[in-house]
Amino acid sequence: MTEIIDGNAVAEDIRNGLLDSIETLTDAETTPCLATVLMNDDPASQTYVSMKHKDCEEVGIATRDIEIDPEAPADELFGTVDELNADPEVHGILVQMPLPDHVDEREVLRRIDPAKDVDGFHPENVGRLVAGNARYKPCTPHGVQKLLAAADVETEGADAVVVGRSNIVGKPMANLLIQKAEGGNATVTVCHSRTDDLAEKTRAADIVIAAAGVPEMITGEMLSEGTVVIDVGINRVETDEGSELVGDVDYESAKEKASAITPVPGGVGPMTRAMLLWNTVKAAGGVAGIEVDLP
Repeated sequence: MTEIIDGNAVAEDIRNGLLDSIETLTDAETTPCLATVLMNDDPASQTYVSMKHKDCEEVGIATRDIEIDPEAPADELFGTVDELNADPEVHGILVQMPLPDHVDEREVLRRIDPAKDVDGFHPENVGRLVAGNARYKPCTPHGVQKLLAAADVETEGADAVVVGRSNIVGKPMANLLIQKAEGGNATVTVCHSRTDDLAEKTRAADIVIAAAGVPEMITGEMLSEGTVVIDVGINRVETDEGSELVGDVDYESAKEKASAITPVPGGVGPMTRAMLLWNTVKAAGGVAGIEVDLP
């Protein structure tokens, strides 16, 4: 029988596992604090930021909610980031993407203090990840690692295929899987839009991680029996009844082949938010000089 990997349940375990560390920090007069900066009118982004604040509130992490007019000059955003960098009570900074066209996204990421970059996207943190000495693992790939561990999926010696090469998921996911560390030691193939005969690659995999942003592109015919399937994608598609959320995997056909699979929604998504809390607590521990026990 195919195991359905419950991201909501694993994320709840992560959040509960952070409570003791947050209490330890609070007792030491350090309340972990996440600052979010929103500079767009995208309803999905606004909802996502609101969910992050709700998550923080539930576990005792303080928040700062900063909204900037999308028409404002880029310098207003840069100045806001500089102020947050200098604020000793702020431990994590998250600038919600996307940004307006007149703001250089890469410059914003470089502007964030690497010690407060709880997304893990600053070039220094990317370099540390690749070198095997990560300060913060990017939230979604780290969440995928936690899901694999929760499902007792052995990565060491496994053939893993990552479909997608984004800086947010695909590239860091591949780097985490190949590292000589727990949750790594896999042999990794990274596939993308220019990959010739994608199905040949995915059929040879023990683990398939779909993160290309293409609705239901991975079907059961592209998998071998017993493959573990992690679906990072979340896409809204139109149906006769209106619309629905689907992943990058055709769930029904893939479930017939997979030994374990994540649903959409309820798979990777909750883990991304949980690992943001994880990174924020780690950041606060670093400032306080306290080695917190992270789940």
